[in-house]
Amino acid sequence: MPHVGNADQAAYWNGPGGRHWTDRQAMQDQLLAPVSAILNAQAKLVAGQNVIDIGCGCGATSLEFARQVQPGGAVLGLDISAPMLARARALTPAGAPVRFVEADATIYPFEAGWAHALASRFGVMFFADPILSFANMRRGLRKGGRVVFACWREPKANPWMMAPLQEAYKHAPRLPELGPDDPGPFSFSREERVRRILAGAGFADIALTPFDVSLDIAVGKGLDNAVASALEIGPASRALDGQPPDIRAAAAQSIRAMLTERLQGDSVLLGGGIWIVSAVNTAGG
Repeated sequence: MPHVGNADQAAYWNGPGGRHWTDRQAMQDQLLAPVSAILNAQAKLVAGQNVIDIGCGCGATSLEFARQVQPGGAVLGLDISAPMLARARALTPAGAPVRFVEADATIYPFEAGWAHALASRFGVMFFADPILSFANMRRGLRKGGRVVFACWREPKANPWMMAPLQEAYKHAPRLPELGPDDPGPFSFSREERVRRILAGAGFADIALTPFDVSLDIAVGKGLDNAVASALEIGPASRALDGQPPDIRAAAAQSIRAMLTERLQGDSVLLGGGIWIVSAVNTAGG
């Protein structure tokens, strides 16, 4: 069972969110490959290390971390989504040093001091009590271990998500307004808040580095795939969930028109902005 504050997130990622990601797993991994490359470079993993992958989803990051820490290392992938973890296990080669666990990182009993590193690609922005969550995760890190994760910067730096959403809003009601500290894709966009959370959880040497990426939401498969991606993943998908077919069709037409203007061959490139956040556990687990 998840922490009570994370129950809504668990329901979403075991419901429509998890299904959408699992259905589009290969394309989502390709879409986010530029982010993964930056995260991998900044994590600086080496052979023999143990790694905890928070919000590992369908397992692409965990499998890449496992490749980097061989020989001798191992990876624990943690997620609250059963369908995504099922896909992760199906994609894992026999004998790979990766273990996947369905659990909430806020309350999971990590083995104290097991990991050299704790990493995540967009898996840490959805905790109801992030200080509690990161304090619990820190217990799994040895003294000197690093946390390194990617999170989204502010909405205006991420037209790949916001441009389709604005088109959806021409036809569908707006999503409920989130407060600056509410769980969501942009809840770690403010540097001051990220620093406060990590310091409150016992981390030191906190650093945030901004990166800009160009994301092909068509993943080289043309306009139809770009429209499908916008309709099935991200905030436009959430805005259109449960809407009647005529509303969804009208929104799809508006999104298609907007994306057509950005079509380059079989790609549709939109900008994204991330933080790579790092910190050190100076006190041990």
